[in-house]
Parts: sequence; C-alpha cells; structure tokens
Amino acid sequence: MTSNADSDSTGLGVPVSLLDVVPVTSHETSAQALDRARELARAADRLGYHRLWYAEHHNMPGIGSTAPEVLIANAAAITERIRVGSGGVMLPNHSPLTVAERYATLDALHPGRIDLGVGRAPGTDRRTMLALRRGAGDDDLAELLYELFGYLRGFPREDPLHGLLAYPRPVTMPEVVVLGSSDYGARLAAAMGLPYAFAHHFSARFSTLAMRLYHEEFQASEERPAPHAMLTVTVVCADTDERARQLASAWSLSFLRLRSGHPPSPFPTDEEVAAHHFTDEQRAFIDEHIGAQAVGSPETVRARLRTLIAETHAEELIATVPVTDAAARARSLEILAEMAGLRPAPVAAS
Repeated sequence: MTSNADSDSTGLGVPVSLLDVVPVTSHETSAQALDRARELARAADRLGYHRLWYAEHHNMPGIGSTAPEVLIANAAAITERIRVGSGGVMLPNHSPLTVAERYATLDALHPGRIDLGVGRAPGTDRRTMLALRRGAGDDDLAELLYELFGYLRGFPREDPLHGLLAYPRPVTMPEVVVLGSSDYGARLAAAMGLPYAFAHHFSARFSTLAMRLYHEEFQASEERPAPHAMLTVTVVCADTDERARQLASAWSLSFLRLRSGHPPSPFPTDEEVAAHHFTDEQRAFIDEHIGAQAVGSPETVRARLRTLIAETHAEELIATVPVTDAAARARSLEILAEMAGLRPAPVAAS
C-alpha cells in the first residue's frame, strides 16, 4: 500500500492534504463527531488527498482530536493510500520517548504512511498545561527534537542516552515535520533540514514572512535535500460565495470565541450562529479572518489558493474544512479535489 504520490502533480501545482480537528457541536456526542472523522478519512483516501492530519488539543469541548495517535491508528487501518499523521503533537506536553514509541509502532503497522508533525504550543489553557505535567522551561523544541530523533535513529556514542531506542523499531521512519505560527518554527525547521508547516488558518498575518525565512535559511539534510513548506489554510467550497460563507460561519464564531477569551464551548451549530448578535467590531474581525482564507465558490477558492501559493512559495497545501454538515462537507472536499486535479481511487468492479 502506498501514499497518494499522484497528488504531487495537481491542478494547483502542489500536493493537497487535509487537517481534521474533529469539531464537536452541542447537538451531538463525541462518538458522532468521531464517526464523522472516520467518514472524512475514507473520503480523503478515495478522492486522492496526499495526507490526513489530526491536531492535538485539550480541554476543548468543541474539538475531538485530543489523542492524535489514536485517530491516526484508526484512520490508517480503514484507508489504503493516504499518509496519516499528527498536525501536530505538542512535544512539550509529552515525554519524547513516549512519542517515539507510539509513532514507531504506528510506522511498524503502516510502513511509509505515517507523519509526525510536532509543535511547541500547549494546545490548551494554562490550568490544563499543569494537568499535563508541563512546567516552565521545558518547551525548548530543538532539545526535545534532538531527544526524539535519538530514540528513533540512535544517539551519538558520547551521549549518556546512547543505546536507548524506541521499540518496536519502525520499518521505515515517520516523516517528522515542524509546525509553527511564527518565525521560530520556520528557523528551527530550516536549521534542522526538516519539512515545515505554517498555520495560516489561525495566524495568517505572518505566513509570508515565516515561509520566506524557511526557504532562505534552509540547510539541506540527509533526509531532506530541498525545503518542503506546507501551508495550512481553512478551505470551504460551495456552489456560491454566499453559501460557502454561511457554511464557514460556525467556524468563524468558534474562532471569535477563542480569540475573545470565552470559556471553552462546543463547536457552534448553524442555529446558534443565526441567533448570535454580532457587533460591528466582531463582524469586521470575522470578515478579515475569512478573507485571509479560501472560502467561496470554486472560482473564488481556486484564485485565492493560487494567490497564497504564489505569495508563500508553498510546496504543499493542507486544507482544514470545518464544516459539520455531512453533505456540505462532502461537496466541499469533492470541489477541492477536482480543482486540485487529484486522482480518485479506481472504482472496484462489482
């Protein structure tokens, strides 16, 4: 079984992948949201997307991706071609040895299909950080990555941890990607010769700068002779711009609540969005945020994605499609796959 390498040559000129945070609304159970995640995994594999990632978050009732490695194991078991991974694991939340063991196991189960995206943000609030046993001063991502790679590849002979490895040994090796929403991750990925993924979907203001720094400062490594920068973008496609904005409105309200410091709450339903009174300031915030993403008709989304690729020199796009309506989400994924020129899986003969 292989990943969707065909997606390296697409109508957008770059591979296209997906990020799923597993949104959970107030009108459903977590089990129902996870059922929707399974449907997304199967659809992504069938339509020819290159990767499917899950993001680590904690103490957020509206997000069901608390344990990415569990979702990865489930998705990899029910798909055949697509790469599956984390987007990402917040490495300071965990022991690097534990992370290495989990992803070595995943790679042993699904050789050549596992990605390990890592970041340093907590993915939660300060109180939950303490519950995760995360203390001050333990978030040096460079040091944690050194330790992670030591368990996966082996430590130098002079290192006190020499000989300590993650088991089971991976058949290939999970592809490690540095995540970021500022210049820190860009510079670190460039210095280590690793792929880099920038979170344009919630930090659009810095994407061009961070991606430029990554390309300018990239140092070739044995695994990665050339830079590979990924841009994560919110993408909502519909037949019209108006319909796409309606579908994106729940995500917009959720993002607004997060930035406004509201207590964690489930992902808004369409009814809750319709009942919400938006101030002029809030509407301006949402308009600016949606405008930075790719939300609209196929023509609008295609033009926006091409602009983002040109501005950031992204070698890959990762789309997050925060739509909970099953039919609307399926339509959005199909439109994006078609405009990207992805190759769907052949239909089995009956």
